Amino acid sequence: MSSHVTNLISIIIFMLIGSGFVLVMYGLVRLVAPTATSREKLEPYECGETVVGQPWVHINIRYYIFAMLFLIFDIETVFLFPWAIVSRKLALFGLIEMVVFIFILLVGLAYPWKKGVLRWDVTI
Repeated sequence: MSSHVTNLISIIIFMLIGSGFVLVMYGLVRLVAPTATSREKLEPYECGETVVGQPWVHINIRYYIFAMLFLIFDIETVFLFPWAIVSRKLALFGLIEMVVFIFILLVGLAYPWKKGVLRWDVTI
């Protein structure tokens, strides 16, 4: 037999053993785990706090938009650090690309700023 066939057979055996292990563990959990349900177990869990009111609460959309903006600028830093490391190798082309990238992000920031999303009004 060639080495490719031997390697393929080894991989198939490994996958069968792995899948069998997972299926056996799921079966054991089904047999051993307690399944008694009660009203308290079906309640939503909030960090040990007693649930007050309905679990579905309306949250202001401003929090989600603020979080999305945070993610955008978090991703910017993910691209900015590697660029800073290799900026000398990229020379002028790399600098122009990064300026275009930052400009696009600034345009993306200008729109929510104009709409007032970044204004955080706290009412007591």
